[in-house]
Amino acid sequence: MTARRAGPPDELAEAAAHREAVPPGQLVDELYRGHALRLTRTALLLVGDRPSAEDVVQEAFLGLFRGLGRLSDPDRAVAYLRASVLNGCRSVLRSRKRARLRKVTHDPAVWSAEAAALAGEERREVLQSVAGLPRRQREVLVLRYFLDLSDQEIAADLGVSRGTVASTASRALAALARKTGQQA
Repeated sequence: MTARRAGPPDELAEAAAHREAVPPGQLVDELYRGHALRLTRTALLLVGDRPSAEDVVQEAFLGLFRGLGRLSDPDRAVAYLRASVLNGCRSVLRSRKRARLRKVTHDPAVWSAEAAALAGEERREVLQSVAGLPRRQREVLVLRYFLDLSDQEIAADLGVSRGTVASTASRALAALARKTGQQA
């Protein structure tokens, strides 16, 4: 993890002036170019299939564009997008759960043949194990190890305490170790 540090006051003032001068559409475009791929990968890890992940991210950016005028601090736009993606993934997973309860058959999430060939057996086993974790444990692991967020940032995104993040991550790693036969 890298420490995040604010730049000199002049840099911060320039960045704020740039944001104010940028039209909302262009700001969303810049954010999309800088963060869409990473958010899509995050969503993919949470929902298990690329089309759903892309839909979740697209909806998050659309929501940002629609509500940009109500966003009190444009510097929080990336945090807003992360929270929107997490909420969108939760909605997708809830919909899938309801569909299973209605006895409607659907194909489970399938990784592409190319990804499976590249990933190898061990990676598939770990991804299956992660997919089998409870929702919060899965989210904490993805935010911590894929997005490289600090416990404090994860706590803010999930609306829980930092201690809850640490204990959830610990339980998730222990469960993964048991499932994969590794030592914790």
